[in-house]
Amino acid sequence: MGTQQLQEANLPVGYVAKRSDVKVSTLHFYETKGLIRSWRNNGNQRRYKPDVLRRIAVIKAAQRMGVTLEEIKETLNTLPDSRTPNKHDWEKLSKQWQVQLDEKIAYMQRLRDRVDGCIGCGCLSMSSCPLYNPEDILGESNSGAVLLEHD
Repeated sequence: MGTQQLQEANLPVGYVAKRSDVKVSTLHFYETKGLIRSWRNNGNQRRYKPDVLRRIAVIKAAQRMGVTLEEIKETLNTLPDSRTPNKHDWEKLSKQWQVQLDEKIAYMQRLRDRVDGCIGCGCLSMSSCPLYNPEDILGESNSGAVLLEHD
């Protein structure tokens, strides 16, 4: 499909799936989550505007950065008229997600550095737990990997 044809086309779901390298079921899932939109033609078949390709690319890039679909949806909903992000929008969106990514990187580094020792889960099964969590004091106010969550 040429550039001019692409601009004028009402893209069928199979074309969008192939061009975006996602399954048709993924497109339907994105649609149910409010991340993309389609409309029905006279034959009741889904059709997409060409800008959905960019929108899916943004979704996939954000997911690779560890941004959840809900966070992606919230961020995309900040765009005027729910438009597809342009270059300027992407720069702004990606800066917001960079903060989240930095937090995830820091978390993973803490996990890497502490994975062979106690992470404050409250289990009291490791020999070092009484040093970090005597009498399970962490379990009284928190659950999960309490020490790992904090610097």
